[in-house]
Amino acid sequence: MTTPASVRSFDVRHVQLARAFFAALAAVMVTFSSDHSAAVGSSVFSGFALATALVLVLSVWLVYPSGQRTTPILLAVVSGLAGLAASVGAWRTTTFFFVLVIVWAVVSGALEIIGAVRDRRAGRPDSRDGLTVGIITLILAVGFLLTSPAFSYDYTIEGAGTFTLTGITIAVGIFGGYAAIIAVYLAIAGFSPRRPEPVPAVPAEEAAS
Repeated sequence: MTTPASVRSFDVRHVQLARAFFAALAAVMVTFSSDHSAAVGSSVFSGFALATALVLVLSVWLVYPSGQRTTPILLAVVSGLAGLAASVGAWRTTTFFFVLVIVWAVVSGALEIIGAVRDRRAGRPDSRDGLTVGIITLILAVGFLLTSPAFSYDYTIEGAGTFTLTGITIAVGIFGGYAAIIAVYLAIAGFSPRRPEPVPAVPAEEAAS
């Protein structure tokens, strides 16, 4: 008898690879941008969050069966709202960028961890990946909390001139580093072979029939 899981064209690895792609895109945009202002950081974060939300929404429809959709739905809502908030031009200030990313990282990181713990108890083999992503996301929040938005430091490079290192420059760089780490980790997870999910035991009466 064919089970619902066996006829699905997409599985968790496709979700991981899609999320890795958009995280890598965000990391590249931050890395190759000479402007690490709040406006640019908010723009990159908005695209990353909205793309992640879209992937998660599609995964609810294409990947996760009934009973396993709570975490991706909640993550999609949180990332979608954060992405929409970051897309508002008038809100793209240094303080708002810090607050938005911290709140998003704490909430989404906690949701990833809670969902992973629940999946681990259910015996799902990909639960460790969700746990790791959740922890890395919480570390992003810690990195932002340890960075002062008001920080400013002038330094001079001989032959190049005088530059100013600011809190927002550091924060945007931290987000770019986070995106790069997530991209690499999820790409490795997506391409790695995995054990099949445990098949529920069939009652003796049903097996006999």
